[in-house]
Amino acid sequence: MPIYVWKGKNRYGDSVGGERVAASKEELGRLLQKDQITVLSVAPAKGGFKIPFLKREKVRLKDLAIYSRQLSVLIDAELPLIQSLGILEEQQKNAYFKKVIKTVKDDVEAGSTLNQAKRKHPKAFDDLYCNLIASGEQSGSLDIMLRRLAEFIEKNVRLRAKIKQAMIYPVAIAVFAIVVAIFMLWKVIPVFATIFRDLGAELPALTAFVVNLSDFVEKNIFFIFIGLIASILAFRYYRSTTPGRWTTDRLLLKMPLFGGLIYKVSMTRVTRTLATLISGGVPMLEALKITSTTAGNVIIEKEIVDARRLVSEGKTMAESFKLSGRFPTMMLQMINVGEATGTLDEMLSKLANFYDEEVDTAVSALLSVMEPIMMIFVGGIVGGLVISMYLPIFSLMQQF
Repeated sequence: MPIYVWKGKNRYGDSVGGERVAASKEELGRLLQKDQITVLSVAPAKGGFKIPFLKREKVRLKDLAIYSRQLSVLIDAELPLIQSLGILEEQQKNAYFKKVIKTVKDDVEAGSTLNQAKRKHPKAFDDLYCNLIASGEQSGSLDIMLRRLAEFIEKNVRLRAKIKQAMIYPVAIAVFAIVVAIFMLWKVIPVFATIFRDLGAELPALTAFVVNLSDFVEKNIFFIFIGLIASILAFRYYRSTTPGRWTTDRLLLKMPLFGGLIYKVSMTRVTRTLATLISGGVPMLEALKITSTTAGNVIIEKEIVDARRLVSEGKTMAESFKLSGRFPTMMLQMINVGEATGTLDEMLSKLANFYDEEVDTAVSALLSVMEPIMMIFVGGIVGGLVISMYLPIFSLMQQF
């Protein structure tokens, strides 16, 4: 969703402003009115050219989890909110996050609620975070909501670590194999090719192909590296577009070995986010809207958006999920039981734990399968190049 820059006045008449994510200017106006802010101006945030590899201002999930847990402890100890924020500001090492906390503290001092102050910083505090903070302020259980947020973020951190564990090994091995192959074609094969030409050896088809490939790499090594970098940048740009995101997300779900893991990861995110929001007292339609943005895959996101529309028409969540997409049968049954017994948040939490274990199992299985596949891949590339260089030597030995 786009980011808008807004200016207005709070209920005390003070000038306020900031950036906020919203579907449209009209929706942003309605959200600000709910926060008792009189809107003076709203404009799309100006986005300059950004190089993908440059570091951007952001708050790490780990830092956000620590901040939430510490703020929960300080509030539970009955320290004033402004003093608690001041303590956390002083000990924060991330310069950007430190500035954010200071701004939040200043806004709270000026009369804003914690929820209103945090909504000005969408890069640090997303809609899920701000909605639970708002719920905690309204119910007088801010410390409990902060603790739930800390637990939720910590589980997300662990989930991301599992995904990295599954992805880093095959990617690292594949990159290593490609780099070694390019180096051999660039520096090693030309030495053998020169020897074979001097001896006048007849080159087998495989050797001739490798030698020609080596000549091409040697002459165009600079353009090859530029091409690889350009391909990565082009893919990242394509994926940032709407058609590109739909195409790549659809392909990811259909990928052998990885597709099932990606789907289980999305189900973990969806069920855990929904459980956290519902247990925090966030209205169902708002909870489904926020949950759709955390799925990590636009295909699943659309299914949740469709389910939200059906819920708004009066259907139960179980019926809506069944009609909107291909959600697992067990998930539909547990949601149905949760709605019937009034324990929907508990059932969703159990589902999240179940899918979390499924992700663990899938990662272990994937790594056990990928290890021999990557060994064959590396052996095939490097071994093929070595064998192609030895074939003419065998022919020369037979001639003598």
